[in-house]
Amino acid sequence: RGVMPIERRRDDETLTPAPIDVAAALDAAIASPDPAAAIEALAPRTATYRLLREALQSIRAGAPAGSSARAPAREIEVNLERERWLPRPLPADRVWVNIADERLVLYRDNRPVFSTRVIVGRDDRRNQSPEFQATVTAIWFNPPWNVPKDIAANEILPKAAQDPTYLARRRMVVLPDGTVQQLAGPNSGLGQLMVQMLNRFEVYLHDTPSKDAFSRTDRRISHGCIRVENARELAALLMRQPSDRINQTIAMGSTTRGELPQPVPVFVGYETAFADVDGRLQYRPDVYGRDAEIGQHLNPERRPLAERDAGTQRGG
Repeated sequence: RGVMPIERRRDDETLTPAPIDVAAALDAAIASPDPAAAIEALAPRTATYRLLREALQSIRAGAPAGSSARAPAREIEVNLERERWLPRPLPADRVWVNIADERLVLYRDNRPVFSTRVIVGRDDRRNQSPEFQATVTAIWFNPPWNVPKDIAANEILPKAAQDPTYLARRRMVVLPDGTVQQLAGPNSGLGQLMVQMLNRFEVYLHDTPSKDAFSRTDRRISHGCIRVENARELAALLMRQPSDRINQTIAMGSTTRGELPQPVPVFVGYETAFADVDGRLQYRPDVYGRDAEIGQHLNPERRPLAERDAGTQRGG
């Protein structure tokens, strides 16, 4: 499950593998003609894990400048730790979102079949996109947007109080329970489709009317949800339907829900060093500042003594 105890992670770092029966694994290793291989088989099998281990070995062996080991050892160690938080093995069919790369990849039979740019949460901690696993079960077409309460309270309602026409101009209404809802339509905050993937963070994949934002170098501008550039193509692949049928459903204008033929797991992660779809090691800046937090726990002896003592007193 990695070096860093789950209870020491941030509340929004929730990826974790299934429990491993350590006693059974050790018994199997002892009984095996090759115990080392049996223990090694417990490690992740992803391309990212393999390439990061090779890069770390190159650094420790004193690889020359310009080699594949271009990142500091700490960055590689942190991302090796993240790989250990993932289920083993990963589902062969899955949606993978790398927040740090601001990109989504759809895999079938462990092969990337679709990749697109995404918009993710802002840099401030309150609006950062979380790391979690969920399951895609359906697609909502022409969905209304129920504005999260904090966004409504801090951004929408104060403007509406100053401008009586603000809500009407944005096709927004206040429901009987006080929820601010933006009616369905091409200018809805959710665009013309939303991927249903229930999770406690209420973070979803969805379309957006602001297509020009995908051309930005920095696409960390949302409140945490993930806007998908080619959302219709993703929906067609998830539902295993031709794009024309997706377009026809949207053109009808009514809010409808389409079930997937089978659920598809989705992983939202934060990898600053990773293998891209071509099998090359890539690096991204730690814009959320999460690498440093994990790095402190990987090598606690490098932290100031007072800081280590305080951590012990807090009990984790």
